[in-house]
Amino acid sequence: MPAPERIPARRVSDRDLALLARGELRVQGQIRDASNAVLLCTVTYEGREARCVYKPVRGERPLWDFPDGTLAQREVAAYEVCEALGWGLVPPTVLRDGPYGEGMCQLWIDGPAEAAVSSEAAEAAEDAEDMETAEDAEDPVTGRLLALVDAEEPAEGWKAIGFAEVEEGRTALLVHADDPRLRRLAVLDAVINNGDRKGGHLLVDPEGRLYGIDHGVTFNVEDKLRTLLWGWAGEPLTDEAADALEGLRERLRDGEPLAVRLGELITGAELEAVRERVAALLKTGRHREPSGEWPAIPWPPI
Repeated sequence: MPAPERIPARRVSDRDLALLARGELRVQGQIRDASNAVLLCTVTYEGREARCVYKPVRGERPLWDFPDGTLAQREVAAYEVCEALGWGLVPPTVLRDGPYGEGMCQLWIDGPAEAAVSSEAAEAAEDAEDMETAEDAEDPVTGRLLALVDAEEPAEGWKAIGFAEVEEGRTALLVHADDPRLRRLAVLDAVINNGDRKGGHLLVDPEGRLYGIDHGVTFNVEDKLRTLLWGWAGEPLTDEAADALEGLRERLRDGEPLAVRLGELITGAELEAVRERVAALLKTGRHREPSGEWPAIPWPPI
């Protein structure tokens, strides 16, 4: 059975957004393992201070399938769409000027990485002797969201992603939690056409709220959906998801504030593609399935 939802979404206040958008940014360091420039900062405004991530446009590496200098805008657009769905799965995110020019600024989420991704999965099970069994995997709500297990079928409360080779001649099953938070994220990714939903992009804060980060490669007109969250592929959408998508469809109509805002962040063709993806999800009433025309799972998966 799906894990019960116990943690409400974090409510974003105008003060949070004002802090990010207007506060003084001070660079504390650089996150070295990121593919683009990612700076850890503090932001201070009207007596409040928080940690945040600042990704300047000038630090973006060119991609063959996305226009140069647009990843920061896409991250903000992903936040705006998620807020319109009402799910609070993306940390507060703004576009602003900073020490190295315009860039994306996003609230830092505290939380241990091991709360979301098992060490075995993160290391691609290099040490196969430490592999979990399906029965040993932790509770999906309070523990891990991804695991690599020595089993043919997922245990109760888990969904199969696929088999991975862990050593020559031996495979293991990669699974994700059958968790309502992840299920919402799977719908969001289908809407924004997320081309890179890896396990390392899942964060759980100390209160147990789930967040997805790194939404730069999104909103392409062509089908680019690559994700680890295929466990519900082809299954009916929840009533909640269908209602949220209906509300999003209304907000995407010409002249609506969300449509106007997205028109400032992505191209007109990309905005129309968002509308088409929402309409397709509502028409089928089911979670997306891999198209077969594009690698379905990002690599590396973590």
